[in-house]
Amino acid sequence: MNFNTISFKRRNILGELYKHCDTLTSIPIYINDVSEEPVGTVEESLEHCADAFLFHLPENICKRLSTNGFDINFDYDFTSVTKVSRNDRIKLNYIILADKQESLPIPRRKLNKKVENFGKSN
Repeated sequence: MNFNTISFKRRNILGELYKHCDTLTSIPIYINDVSEEPVGTVEESLEHCADAFLFHLPENICKRLSTNGFDINFDYDFTSVTKVSRNDRIKLNYIILADKQESLPIPRRKLNKKVENFGKSN
């Protein structure tokens, strides 16, 4: 299977946990849940794209991820066993790409004639 690589800033993936995440070497990526085989891996790049995650995925999944076609979830553990504080560090275990929940489009409302003719002189 051919794998493509796509990179995202760590902050875009982790959000508020960005400051707390330890560096990682390589973790698996799953689609929807962890019951099946991983579809790819993610690793941290400290070379050309500093402070970025490199996703190694099949081409079709890469394209869908690049067009915001997945919600990104992840599993992590705290690396320290102290009480939860703002300075605790986390270690990522895996990432799950979940199918994005499609929302129904909001129907365009019909304008009534009073609003359409507002400001027009007869």
